[in-house]
Amino acid sequence: MNGVTGRMGAHQHLESSIVAIREQGGIVLGPGEVIWPEPVLVGRDAGRLRALGERFGLSRWTTDLGAALADPACQIYFDAQTTGLRAAGLRAAIDAGKAVYCEKPVTHDLSSAMEVVAQAERRGVKHGVVQDKLFLPGLRKLARLIADGFFGRILSVRGEFGYWVFEGPEPPAQRPSWNYRREDGGGIVIDMFCHWRYLLDNLFGPVQSVFALEAVHVPERWDEQSHRYTATADDAAYAVFELADGVVAQINSSWCTRPDRDELFELHVDGTAGSAVAGLRDCRVQPRGASPVARWNPDAPNSLALRSAWLNVPDDGVNAGGFKLQWERFLRHVVADEPFPWGLLEGAKGLQLAELAHQSSVQRRMLEIPALTT
Repeated sequence: MNGVTGRMGAHQHLESSIVAIREQGGIVLGPGEVIWPEPVLVGRDAGRLRALGERFGLSRWTTDLGAALADPACQIYFDAQTTGLRAAGLRAAIDAGKAVYCEKPVTHDLSSAMEVVAQAERRGVKHGVVQDKLFLPGLRKLARLIADGFFGRILSVRGEFGYWVFEGPEPPAQRPSWNYRREDGGGIVIDMFCHWRYLLDNLFGPVQSVFALEAVHVPERWDEQSHRYTATADDAAYAVFELADGVVAQINSSWCTRPDRDELFELHVDGTAGSAVAGLRDCRVQPRGASPVARWNPDAPNSLALRSAWLNVPDDGVNAGGFKLQWERFLRHVVADEPFPWGLLEGAKGLQLAELAHQSSVQRRMLEIPALTT
């Protein structure tokens, strides 16, 4: 597990996924057959690795990636490093014949991502990319509604993501300063459009075109040492996507907004037979038969209690976090050859969308999205 000394790697992937799987007794495949993950922590800071290992009772850690990859007992390589370092680690692991699983973006650009995809296919290793939001409770509920035909014909999707990230120095920023420097791989488009690609593709159908407008709303920020710097990466993006079957999606992504909604990310889906609002955890629906008869009259107070017409979708009884659920799927894929459709190519598609969104913003026009093939 390379790069898990960072916030997301340590919490979501190590503690909430691998350690949690160990604490539950592994993954039961059948009578007397259990998948038991044995993590080896890899990174550049020996002190942080040691502390992380002690925290979770793990004794195996190293600053030597080559030695870890040379160990035949290590069957899987996981990468949660910063984006600029990821390609080299993935290539080395694929060369060593390891199954690979990694965070997004797969690499820093589409060209190098496709090279990694091709290398994995040539080497014949199993591979996957994190698509965590597909496994979150609110979006699982939404997927269930779609599968059950609740919406009838889906017409449109409207997404709102974001929150206010403080500029610093007081209060300090909640996100690292490199996120706001394009030269360091920052920007909300490359960070979030990888998510929007797999969500739209998997829930509603393939993304066929994109129009995006990027913005740097806050041009000056303060870094971790309280030094002022110029923000060169987009901190907001406003996009329209054309999907299969005429579905239109709009998603606003911003680190410069103070949200007035229940969750930091919500999708509003409208269909001929009903509508839904899904967040990361909750989902509410309004079927056609319960839709209020609204009439536009700006000269009088609204007489309808619009929010009262929405119903909560019950939980599905699965209490595990989204990262853990996908880890279990990937481990089953490697050990038991169970299906896992989210390979490295899916990660490359996210980078493709991010790059085309950037081009769209520069050129001020909608761009079609060509098919990606290995």
